[in-house]
Amino acid sequence: MRLRPANWTNGEPAPRRPARVFSGYVVDLDGTVYLGDQPLPGAVATLGRIREAGSRLVFLTNNPLRSPASYAELLRGLGVQAHEREIVTPLSVLTGYLSNRHPGAAVLTVAEPLVDQTLLAAGIPVTTEPSAAGVVVVSFDRTFDYTKLLRAFRAVRRHGAVIVATNPDPFCPSPDGGLPDCAAMLAAVEACTGSRAEAVLGKPGPQMAAAVHARLGVPPGDAAMVGDRILTDVAMSRALRMTSILVLSGATAAAEVPGSGIKPDYVIEGLGDLLPDAAPQPARLREPQ
Repeated sequence: MRLRPANWTNGEPAPRRPARVFSGYVVDLDGTVYLGDQPLPGAVATLGRIREAGSRLVFLTNNPLRSPASYAELLRGLGVQAHEREIVTPLSVLTGYLSNRHPGAAVLTVAEPLVDQTLLAAGIPVTTEPSAAGVVVVSFDRTFDYTKLLRAFRAVRRHGAVIVATNPDPFCPSPDGGLPDCAAMLAAVEACTGSRAEAVLGKPGPQMAAAVHARLGVPPGDAAMVGDRILTDVAMSRALRMTSILVLSGATAAAEVPGSGIKPDYVIEGLGDLLPDAAPQPARLREPQ
């Protein structure tokens, strides 16, 4: 396929790729690097070329179902060189937020066990008793049930707990069409309590943006963010003043882009179209400004 500049006014945007190699890349995982347990076409080779160019990489996900160490292991199993320190998830942002905003408060979770384990490891108390909770944390939860909803309802409605959500995603991309994500659980808690979340962490929130900026360590003008969602990946790249590159391999279809109020700088089919055709030259890194 011949790549040409995107046309936002007539029909679907035509994919195009950047003509340069950036000094740093922030790369989403689900729907961008892999789908299910399989790497997406061209992803492994492209990430290898980015490494060869000397560019810095940060892997970013709104999915709280794995720890950074587990994500690094998953990526290495797919053939992608990755280190735990290069991966940012909502859970590391969550512990920092709760420690700063609600020090000492006990947390009741609507979440899978990893969230409780992460909080406890950070010294944050976890409870199942609504009357003891100062915060209700809502996350992507494949074990969501009425008992969890009832506890959250009582903690918020009866005892004044605040709500904090790990991420805003309505669904997580998967080979069979997707899984209901954190926004679905959060909607249930907000609907029955009449309260809104105090904070929704993860992309594109300021807490996640700050963590990514610190981890990448290159000036925003020398960095690109690559992901499959307009309202998280592209929106966050705007907040960070990075170049935005939308891939059509995950949650977003080409037909959705022209009508979006947030326009990516580039739209490509997948990571295989990310880099220029020529072999990348080593990127010259500059200190962050």
